Amino acid sequence: MTYEEHLDEVCTLLYENFGQSEEDAVAMVMRAQEDEFFSGHDDDPSICTKERADLDARAVFKKYGPAPKRKR
Repeated sequence: MTYEEHLDEVCTLLYENFGQSEEDAVAMVMRAQEDEFFSGHDDDPSICTKERADLDARAVFKKYGPAPKRKR
């Protein structure tokens, strides 16, 4: 999968497996990108696999989530 597909997969896993809204999942992945969490993936697309996306989703959730509850 491409780098972009990998990021999409991580977002999907955050949504499906960790109960985050789509918006919050994207926000977590964007924060991880800003911290260069995925820089190795961009340099070496061979590590962009389904298995790695699962590991990355867990790591991103642990470090950047869960998203704080919003006031409505």
